[in-house]
Amino acid sequence: MRLVRCAGLAALALGTVVATAAPAFAAPPGNDTYAGRTVVGAVPFTQTLETGEATTDSDDAQLNAQCGAPTTDASVWYELTASAAGGMAVDISQSSYSAGAIVATGGPGNWTVVSCAPGAVGWSAAAGVTYTILVFDDQLDGGGNGGTLRLTIGEAPPPPTIDVTLDPVGQFHARSGSATVSGTVTCTGVVDFAFLDIELRQNVGRVSTVTGYGFADVTCDGVTHQWTAEIFPDNGKFAGGKAAEVTFALACGVVECGVDFEQRTVMLRG
Repeated sequence: MRLVRCAGLAALALGTVVATAAPAFAAPPGNDTYAGRTVVGAVPFTQTLETGEATTDSDDAQLNAQCGAPTTDASVWYELTASAAGGMAVDISQSSYSAGAIVATGGPGNWTVVSCAPGAVGWSAAAGVTYTILVFDDQLDGGGNGGTLRLTIGEAPPPPTIDVTLDPVGQFHARSGSATVSGTVTCTGVVDFAFLDIELRQNVGRVSTVTGYGFADVTCDGVTHQWTAEIFPDNGKFAGGKAAEVTFALACGVVECGVDFEQRTVMLRG
């Protein structure tokens, strides 16, 4: 009888624990699948969401086949219908993990990817068109699965502006055959990247032309900066005298780029 009584008490205690204990695992977020996607109304739209229990599925794989992200772990879905034409952007760069996003039109089995990128993605929206947005853990930080997603969907910032000038005098280096040219650059706005692409040509003798190329990074902070670049020849050596310089300046935001183009004759001195 003692054994039966103890077993009965144990069963009663276990039943009480099962009836009152909290669930052992958290549920995935409601927009874990395309069917449960969050429909975004007015923009800007912001959301903080825990994605640690989010999953991935075949819809993710279909979209990523046109994007090529390393992985689409812990994915969540959104939908936005553009009320007007213009640049739009999804910013997930402030999330606690490395997140990427894919923007597409269509639906499962008939996707057309418009844009995709890590951190932030922009696109030129058409009025009345519905866009699907997949946000995911791309594991570019070497880990997963998800974390705290901090999402903003809104109008893209205006394209950055960039302005470059070229100095009239440069320098040639007799030993290496390279040349150094310089100038100023002013870049304003929010950029993904900005740089200068420089080409230098010099006639040497009657028939020979020495050509070289170089690059310079650009800081986009609204301040005018001095830049210099060493130009390495593809053939021959640069020497003292006149040379033709062409510099192309590029500053790109999430949707559009600002450009500038300058050319002039530069005097190379030793």
